[in-house]
Amino acid sequence: MSSLTSPEVGARVLPARPSASGGIERWVERHLRWILPAPAVIAMALLLVVPLVYTTYLSLHEWYASSVLGPRFIWLDNYAQLFIRDERFGPAFRVTLIFTVGAVALTVTLGLGIAHLLIRNFPGRGLVRTLVLLPMIATPVAMALVWMTMMSPTIGVLNYVLRSVGLAGSAWVSSPRSVIPSLLLVETWMWTPMTALICLAGLATLPSEPFESARVDGASGWQIFWHLTLPFMRSTLVVAALFRTIDALKVFDIVYVMTEGGPGFASETLNLYVFQTSFKYLNLGYASALIVVFFTLILGASMLLIQVRRSPL
Repeated sequence: MSSLTSPEVGARVLPARPSASGGIERWVERHLRWILPAPAVIAMALLLVVPLVYTTYLSLHEWYASSVLGPRFIWLDNYAQLFIRDERFGPAFRVTLIFTVGAVALTVTLGLGIAHLLIRNFPGRGLVRTLVLLPMIATPVAMALVWMTMMSPTIGVLNYVLRSVGLAGSAWVSSPRSVIPSLLLVETWMWTPMTALICLAGLATLPSEPFESARVDGASGWQIFWHLTLPFMRSTLVVAALFRTIDALKVFDIVYVMTEGGPGFASETLNLYVFQTSFKYLNLGYASALIVVFFTLILGASMLLIQVRRSPL
């Protein structure tokens, strides 16, 4: 008895093998959230790490750009000179701290006050908001030149106004006693709009129910501000203080244009000291040690403010 046979009878159906391209596509889909930002993260890491490592390496050497010899390894001598024998580092460090604390306190306080006024509805609010932001839009160097002319002891308009109301004129940036307050005046005028903008955005997001309940319970405006507005605005104020701290620590343009660190070294900040050491004295090894200390100061202040923002009330 004959039987019909064919190649298909009894054949096992084998699953298709996944292609290499299909496996790569699935891997890419699973890790897409890491792949897309990877180029930007790598580029930013290189731009940050490579200069920092090279600057730290150079800070351990003695090297003048005007010398025909290359860097000479001296270990920690630059840092020993910086903290022990350098007579300009201490005053520059102190001026930087005073300027930073003053700039942050003034701009954040005034910015919160201005934002508290601008959050209300009144005729011409849009125009007033635009006018308040104008100092932040202006070029810092140009505004520093304008303020330097206004603060001239002889032809300055500020002394003219003071004398016209019966007050004595000021030396402004020409006196060691008034140079830092004068620079703080310019810094506050230029950057208070930025903190006001940040605080205005924070005030716009506050819930209305607690404030309405407090008004119904008879709370005064000061009590509402102290017990509700400030706690709710804590994170926003810390962010504003963080931005202003970093900016104030590395201030350069207005100080260089208006005083160049003078009179004497009364207004010399760390940033200006680094600039003069690098490009005026061409001492790149010592300037690198200054930059490392300066970077550590900025990093420490930033981490402190970030920790304050994260800490519970």
